Amino acid sequence: MSTPFVEARGLVLSYDNKTAVTDSSFVLPERGVTAIIGPNGSGKSTLLHAIAGTLPPASGELRVYGAPPSEAWRKCAYVMQTVTVPPGTPITVREVVGMGRYPTTGWFQPFRREDRRRVDEAMEQLAITDLAKRHLTELSGGQRQRVYVAQALAQDHEALLLDEPLTGLDIVSARMIDEIIHSEQAVGHSVILTTHDLDEARAADHVILMSGRVVATGPPEEVLTRRNLDEAYGLGALHETDHELFLDDPANPHAH
Repeated sequence: MSTPFVEARGLVLSYDNKTAVTDSSFVLPERGVTAIIGPNGSGKSTLLHAIAGTLPPASGELRVYGAPPSEAWRKCAYVMQTVTVPPGTPITVREVVGMGRYPTTGWFQPFRREDRRRVDEAMEQLAITDLAKRHLTELSGGQRQRVYVAQALAQDHEALLLDEPLTGLDIVSARMIDEIIHSEQAVGHSVILTTHDLDEARAADHVILMSGRVVATGPPEEVLTRRNLDEAYGLGALHETDHELFLDDPANPHAH
């Protein structure tokens, strides 16, 4: 029997002296796309941080590829929802993408031919080769997100973790990143993404529904039921039209 991609038992997550995720247990299979969905403040991003190894559990157990996340982080390429770059920082797009090689090469070490090839390929996949010498502050939000995804692809990894990767992007960037998500799966990598969008969650292989804890986990058709969504989002947030459920969530216009 193969080791699960992620396994949690009695997991509790806290930050700033506040409990964000209470007693939760789940297992995520390898080589698929998992969507973590739930309302604002439900613990989606907190759970992703923990899986990425940037937030230690307050209690319970969390394993990634059979090891603590702090030991498995090299296998996981993580794209955060927001990355702040101080204004005037003289860093180019190519340098940012090249940082994806640092876990392998070490910081500021000379790149080998293989490292340069990986950076070139990642930039080509996200159609940012022509932006190589531009600075991040000169880019649109969609272009910047593509740069960070390219950085993740340049890293040696077995899993890609994405925090709301498609929210607020232009159509071209959103389509490109969506293609990356599915191409990662095609080469045998695991993908986890957080989302507010029911359609994105329905398109995943596996879903975790959050509301301060894991309400339900499993295939989309088993998790995204009216009963489970009512529990996570509250009565009145869920509507039905032409036999399709959608969310009325004013805080998140993409949640439909």
